[in-house]
Amino acid sequence: MSEQQSDLRQQFIGFSVEAEVLKFGQFTTKAGRLSPYFFNAGLFHDGATLGKLAQFYAQTLLDSGVEFDMLFGPAYKGITLASATAVALAAKGRDTSYAYNRKEAKDHGEGGTIVGAKLQGKVVIIDDVISAGTSVRESVTMIRAAGAEPAAVLIALDRMERSGSDAALSELSAVQEVSREFNIPVISIANLSDLFTYLDTHTQDASLSQHKDAVSAYRTRYGI
Repeated sequence: MSEQQSDLRQQFIGFSVEAEVLKFGQFTTKAGRLSPYFFNAGLFHDGATLGKLAQFYAQTLLDSGVEFDMLFGPAYKGITLASATAVALAAKGRDTSYAYNRKEAKDHGEGGTIVGAKLQGKVVIIDDVISAGTSVRESVTMIRAAGAEPAAVLIALDRMERSGSDAALSELSAVQEVSREFNIPVISIANLSDLFTYLDTHTQDASLSQHKDAVSAYRTRYGI
């Protein structure tokens, strides 16, 4: 990883904290775990923060070196993320088409479940996080059914924690399971290690440093 990419990751964590999209405290995850932090991309809900978020997505994708022809956003959060990222890519000189799906097929007009550009070529799936990987699996199925190729998954934050129940923790995270299952890279703007680095370099901020031990303990228990 280059110094520029590392800086981008730290900038993203700082941006998420300032926007209160990344919060610290006690939160129950989908897996039923008590987490000391929570990331909710749905809180990027104004033009300024969404525009800046899209810049992070676009730059991360370009820096990854992944070859792609278009973007796909799984309903619902992925719809906004894919469209905003397409705008940000165009501003960087990479005009890219995008598409997204409906939860229910439309039976009038053009019909179908896919909206936007025709799914073709190498497609990058854009979402906020991967929990169980359900939306990615559904997206891969739709992309392949259209004769296109899933090229990568791009997410905002990789929690880097083992999947499964506490009684039967997997050796892999949900992100690693998706990558292995479909043989495609999963790219994240930032991950749990970046979050820990951010906390480690902001020890002078008591509002942040007080959560460092809890995040460390959580990573020890569930981290990959």
